[in-house]
Amino acid sequence: MIILYSIGILGILALIYGLGLAFASKKFHVEIDPKIEKINEILPGVNCGACGHPGCLAYAEVIVGKNEEINKCAPGGDEVIQKIAEIMGIEASSAEKKIAVIHCQSGGFNNTFFRYKYHGIATCKAAILVSDGPNLCNFGCVYQHDCIEACKFDAIHLDENGMRIIDKEKCTGCGACVTACPRNLIELVSIKKRVHVLCSSHDKGAVSRKVCGNETACIACTLCVKKCPKEAIEMKDNLAVIIYDKCINCGQCADVCPTNAIFDPLKEVRAKKKAAAKAKADAAKKELEEKKEEETEKEETSKENKEKNNS
Repeated sequence: MIILYSIGILGILALIYGLGLAFASKKFHVEIDPKIEKINEILPGVNCGACGHPGCLAYAEVIVGKNEEINKCAPGGDEVIQKIAEIMGIEASSAEKKIAVIHCQSGGFNNTFFRYKYHGIATCKAAILVSDGPNLCNFGCVYQHDCIEACKFDAIHLDENGMRIIDKEKCTGCGACVTACPRNLIELVSIKKRVHVLCSSHDKGAVSRKVCGNETACIACTLCVKKCPKEAIEMKDNLAVIIYDKCINCGQCADVCPTNAIFDPLKEVRAKKKAAAKAKADAAKKELEEKKEEETEKEETSKENKEKNNS
């Protein structure tokens, strides 16, 4: 009998609680704007935080409820922006694509100087807690893979030398790798900007040159600052920093950098164009000189003929 009473009491309590929950769900039900649900379905759903909000649903809510800009979803790109604009009945405004840039050229198997062998937890954040990290450069890549683990789009991989390489096609500019790097080596930069200072050392020139395993440290020589025609590069605590809003990708700073700390992917292209332009100019000059010689010869011949006729 005790068992039956217990079962009966539990059943009655369950019924009461169920009715209470049903009543509460109807009494306190909050209508969700259908636009929020539609926008949330369009968003990638990776909850990367690139928009500045905790997740895709939160971003959808502020778009509808607070008129947040619709171009903040980096992974979604222009396609998502266009669809959101249609739902909201507004004009789409595309955002300039940004990609991650790693401001360091060491951190690989053969281009890093170490002060000790690290055998601890395999994360950058853990490694730098042990005597400022295993590598000699206190500002360089720590040789772990926090950025790779943080990337949800498989946009960072290791090459044959153990260097972390950004895949420009896959990178969505979400910023997860930027947040993951404890030494702040990664920055989101407009894909239109091609010239970068690939060093983050704030040591003095003699020290940075000595501890950089790749021998490409910025030595604060200021040659790049003096050379830039747009004042788009400045020195900050012994480090050359490009002001991307001013940079025109001319590459003149990279041309004068004695350590190759500044990367210019168009350097060879520019060199070929310059050589082609010079060859064209030389050919035009030669052609002009040949024409002048021909005209001179004609004049001399004409003069000789006149003298013969007069005689």
